[in-house]
Amino acid sequence: MSATTGGPSLRAPAAGRSNALHAGAWWLWALGLAAAASRTTNPLLLGLLVGVAGYVVAARRTDAPWARSYGAFVKLGLAVLVIRLVFSVFLGSPIPGQHVLFTLPEVPLPDWAKGVRLGGRVTAEQLVFALYDGLKLATLLICVGAANALANPARLLKSLPGALYEAGVAVVVAMTFAPNMVSDVVRLRTARRLRGRPTGGIRAIVQIGLPVLEGALERSVALAASMDARGYGRTAHVPAPVRHMTTALTLGGLLGVCAGTYGLLAAEGAGYGLPVLAIGLAAAMAGLRLGGRRSVRTRYRPDRWGARAWLVAGSGAAVAGLMGWAGSYDAQALHPGVLPLVAPAFPLWPALSILLGLLPAFVAPVPAPPSHSLPRKDPLPAKET
Repeated sequence: MSATTGGPSLRAPAAGRSNALHAGAWWLWALGLAAAASRTTNPLLLGLLVGVAGYVVAARRTDAPWARSYGAFVKLGLAVLVIRLVFSVFLGSPIPGQHVLFTLPEVPLPDWAKGVRLGGRVTAEQLVFALYDGLKLATLLICVGAANALANPARLLKSLPGALYEAGVAVVVAMTFAPNMVSDVVRLRTARRLRGRPTGGIRAIVQIGLPVLEGALERSVALAASMDARGYGRTAHVPAPVRHMTTALTLGGLLGVCAGTYGLLAAEGAGYGLPVLAIGLAAAMAGLRLGGRRSVRTRYRPDRWGARAWLVAGSGAAVAGLMGWAGSYDAQALHPGVLPLVAPAFPLWPALSILLGLLPAFVAPVPAPPSHSLPRKDPLPAKET
């Protein structure tokens, strides 16, 4: 039904305090895309994953400081790709090749460095193998960058279990320090430019760096004062058996998660990977539940996990699951060979499963436009006397 008839509308609503998407949903969506990227080396599928992540970020990113970190992750991914290719050229590769592109002068190494070479032949096969490997790493970084750009770190901190609150504060402060510092640098450079002062050179960098560091120190002191005023660090009394049980469940659950994840990623452990992962997650959640009894903090306006959060998180999980299922019946399409060197194919069904990752761009609440892009209202006409 249309909105004019009073029925529910299928269009995504405008984002507000009451209907903001849960920050954990963005992270689960991004981790699903990252898991799908870890299952393939096909450059066409990896490029499609990067395109899906970039489109969702462009459609649902706000103008907050942490939302500007996506470009930095893209640059970091490109740097990783270039470094991987450079290492392959100068340090060689275990992939033998027949198509020699060029030959570099080889540096003789002592006997204790057997298996390592500097220079020598550079083949097309080893460069293509390094390109595929570097693209996978770059895609993983870009997916993590998408989560950083879309998820509000402060709201993510509110959603953490009580047992992880101390560690979560350190992680959130570390994640928000760099974006805030970048925004301070941009603000100070703009102010100097408006005053007619130079923004380049050693002197300008020193004059900009000192206020930035001073501002970072003032924010740290203000954060510590606000945490102390809110009673941060208070813990409730928990019996010793409960503490020991919490430690055992948490450590055992995390070990089970690691073993199950390895089983899912490795072909040899596909049989036991999923059960061990499920048992580990259940044990870890029980440990975190018990560990939360030490925390006596309260939450103001806790984020709700609604239907849209389920759709966003489910789309990422669906992409990861369908990509893993595609690798079981058509592994050659997901891992194009380099010996012999062949052009990568574009598998249809894995590509369609990746497109499910676009769902958050249509169901997540639409962020408010930046304040500088809002249309200016004309002043009211003067009242006639």
